[in-house]
Amino acid sequence: MASIDPSALIAQIDAGIAPTIIDVRSRREFADGHVPGALHFPFWTMLFRAARIPRAEPVIVYFGHGPRARRAAAAMRLHGFRHVMYLEGHMSNWRREGLRQERNTDNGKPYKIE
Repeated sequence: MASIDPSALIAQIDAGIAPTIIDVRSRREFADGHVPGALHFPFWTMLFRAARIPRAEPVIVYFGHGPRARRAAAAMRLHGFRHVMYLEGHMSNWRREGLRQERNTDNGKPYKIE
């Protein structure tokens, strides 16, 4: 499965060309800090919420650590998403590299694609 390095992703974010980024952690973890611009789709609701994203659109999935991001990415691929990657080292690596984060921006607002 393809992955992206945190420094490559932050460069894409800064250039305004980042793909859709999905955080599959809990609400509390998301509120404590997440990749800038990430959508919050908790792991157990991820496929339902991801149904709103066009399947041809590139997507990056991440978790705090461990295998959930790979599982989420694999599930998305099985459901027709063609360009799914996971964030190398997950959020723990993002923090270790000292990359900037957003905080408390979920607010339960639904994600809308036009």
